[in-house]
Amino acid sequence: MLFNSLHFLVFFPVIVGLYYGLPARWRGALLLLASYYFYMSWRAAYALLLLGTTLIDYYSGYRMGQLATKRERRPYLYLSLVSNLGTLFVFKYFNFFRDAALQVAGTLNLPQAAIPAFELLLPVGVSFYTFQSVGYIIDVYQGRLEAERNLGRFALFVAFFPQLVAGPIERGGHMLPQYQRTHSFDYARIVSGLRLMAWGLFKKVVVADRLAAFVNPVYNNPQQHPEGPLLVLATLAFTFQIYGDFSGYTDMARGAARVLGFDFNLNFRQPYLSASVPEFWRRWHISLSNWFRDYVYIPLGGSRVQPARAYGNLLAVFLISGLWHGANWTFLVWGGLHGLYLVASTWARPLRQQLAQATGLAAHPRLRRSVGVLVTFGLVAYAWIFFRANSLGDAVFISQHLLSGWSLSSRKTASLLLEFSQHYRPELAVAVFAVLLMLGVEYFGRARSLQDWVVARPVGVRWVGYAGLCLLILYLGIFNSTSFIYFQF
Repeated sequence: MLFNSLHFLVFFPVIVGLYYGLPARWRGALLLLASYYFYMSWRAAYALLLLGTTLIDYYSGYRMGQLATKRERRPYLYLSLVSNLGTLFVFKYFNFFRDAALQVAGTLNLPQAAIPAFELLLPVGVSFYTFQSVGYIIDVYQGRLEAERNLGRFALFVAFFPQLVAGPIERGGHMLPQYQRTHSFDYARIVSGLRLMAWGLFKKVVVADRLAAFVNPVYNNPQQHPEGPLLVLATLAFTFQIYGDFSGYTDMARGAARVLGFDFNLNFRQPYLSASVPEFWRRWHISLSNWFRDYVYIPLGGSRVQPARAYGNLLAVFLISGLWHGANWTFLVWGGLHGLYLVASTWARPLRQQLAQATGLAAHPRLRRSVGVLVTFGLVAYAWIFFRANSLGDAVFISQHLLSGWSLSSRKTASLLLEFSQHYRPELAVAVFAVLLMLGVEYFGRARSLQDWVVARPVGVRWVGYAGLCLLILYLGIFNSTSFIYFQF
């Protein structure tokens, strides 16, 4: 079931009505049943996998809560890690590592074992709910969080439908207390949640899905579009497509949870206004960045070790992050690029200070930041090539041809651009308008949350804006139930 589907349009109001109509003691059971129904709408059998993860981690956490020392808790930590990471490995990474091992064996002329491939459909959201559950287990093991003793409450923490398949990745300390509270009907909060859902739907169906019309023809057949201008256009389109798609999902998830009385953490904060790559990762997919920081980077030693090892820690974290996104060399390269960006940013910090002094940018902080935003945007957009490309060969081809065909005298390039723009003229105009509107609204609301910015407008202005947003969604949106990009992870 997709947030941008008719199925969800019927499902969600029914759940909200039942939720506020039932006595408080039955609401948790309703949400749990609704969450499993939501998940089973994709593939019912994989609900057993979700249930298995829940039961093992509940038992592991419960047993650790009865033990005083880390040494006593450790077997249960290992039980959880092996079951969760083993599930990810079997469903997501087995074939990738199998193929890599066979390629290495073939290159070294070693005998190749007959290892069968697993023809398994990747369970939707498995990377998100396993990471959320693992974070809970580690917090209990470390003594930062008390084990949840109520099985139903823990099951809802793992499976709550707004965030089940694409995050945000929440922490037990933030969400579990919320499941113990009784949420009364609050008109202002519900309006706030619906407003956030509408804004997320706009970013998905008007921005992201329309930009896909430019991205997919080029990236699915890059050899047929070897001219740099088309490749740059498609790359820029994907840069905003993935933001509209993923942040749109997050807005809808946060809005749906808010309608029901729950609060999810912010997952995006105008990431393309970042003046450095480290700042970008403090603004993009914040819940995953924080997860890797707390559960991988800091345990590896973080920045408290010698510089060479700290750089190695950064690279390791981003290579793992790339692999988390998908079992493909393209994602490893994407993660490695961002790891190198962060290493270079950390290493070159004194050099940047000297350069700013020498060029006079230090005396003009706004200009300096603007330059930083442009450079960071370019680096991030380039890395998206490897994220979006269907293969490493396609990504390399696109990278090699980005600068080709830019001569103004090139009739072939001009005719290609003219043909492309004429074919997509209506969609291009709508897409450009939608992107500018999205960026403009979020830019003017950047000093505080977008919700607060909207609430501060006069009531008449607000309702005109609501009506306009709904009309834009209805008339400009693409409602073909296009899946969200991050569902594949």
